Amino acid sequence: MNCSPFILTEIAYHCTIKLQKVKYLIIILSTFIANCFSAQSFVELKKDDKKIIQLSGVVVSENALEQLPFSTVYDISNKHGIISDYYGYFSLVVYPGDTLLFKYFGYKTSSYVVPDTLKDNRYSIIHMLEHDTLQLPEITVYPWPSRENFAKEFVEMQPYSDAFRRAKEQLSGDNLAFVAAKLDNDASLSYGSAQNQYYTKLYTNGQMPVLNLLNPYALSKFIEDWKKGKLKRQ
Repeated sequence: MNCSPFILTEIAYHCTIKLQKVKYLIIILSTFIANCFSAQSFVELKKDDKKIIQLSGVVVSENALEQLPFSTVYDISNKHGIISDYYGYFSLVVYPGDTLLFKYFGYKTSSYVVPDTLKDNRYSIIHMLEHDTLQLPEITVYPWPSRENFAKEFVEMQPYSDAFRRAKEQLSGDNLAFVAAKLDNDASLSYGSAQNQYYTKLYTNGQMPVLNLLNPYALSKFIEDWKKGKLKRQ
């Protein structure tokens, strides 16, 4: 294939122009990428130059100074936060100038700016939160729709119902003792009674058994029960 010198010159000219455009594009992209890396390195270097501070503290209420457990502490500058423990204690890493938000249910959200004049890398605070409640007037709710219904219920009211009196009588000391005397002994009471009899036999071993009629305490108890009428047949 034969080509004229003019055509070859045109082709070479167009190729040279395209190569120059590609060269300029590569230079622009390289410059842009280098600037991005430089800006990122500058930001990281600037951030690393800051002094890290271990901030600790306790979140309390403003009025009673009560510890507020499980409060939220959020660092809006670094986009991270923590939750305090049961005693309202918290601890997190911050930078000077960071803004912290403290939140707790029933209290107003409060902010705190970390001072940039701190000399030590550890700092402790006590942060107080203000109540976020409304004081409403006292309202008393009555079960009666009107004064007439209240007067009627008051007149017909029975201070002591029959069920209450019956329960009080059944729980008296005499009734409980009477019911307990009719109940059979359980295993523990039977074992205790058998052990008492065994100890009594050991106490009078080789002697005549003890006769309760000659016991002064038993005799006085018998006379006392007889005077009170406790020995009468029911």
